[in-house]
Amino acid sequence: MALKKFNPTSPGQRGLVLIDRSSLHKGRPVKMLTEGLKKTGGRNNKGHATARGIGGGHKRLYRIVDFKRRTWDVAATVERIEYDPNRSAFIALVKYADKDGTVAYIIAPQRLNVGDSVIAGKKVDVKPGNAMEIGQMPVGTIVHNVELKP
Repeated sequence: MALKKFNPTSPGQRGLVLIDRSSLHKGRPVKMLTEGLKKTGGRNNKGHATARGIGGGHKRLYRIVDFKRRTWDVAATVERIEYDPNRSAFIALVKYADKDGTVAYIIAPQRLNVGDSVIAGKKVDVKPGNAMEIGQMPVGTIVHNVELKP
């Protein structure tokens, strides 16, 4: 993703740099990979406000992201890259090459583009979007989306 730098027209915009989102998908997310997201307003299970200043905001749909990447040794093609209001990373819609052509959302790493092929397995190439076990990674590999508990 490219960065957009702005000329300051006010003191608050001095040094403003934003991500260019023109290459992201403009439509709605895949309906079978979304579900409703209930807001808490900063309240706990007793209804007491435990975090102040939380409330309002735009209505959101939760995108179901495949963090585990359990479909091993099946190549997938990146269909599109989307904005996700629930996390700071973009997500990528991938379509698997097996016979039924299932789709899933994955966390989109940097330098992943539409049309790229990604694969998850024990022995795969070290490319952006590919997933492998941490013991199989060469030393010095740039990683993303690491789970805390095995």
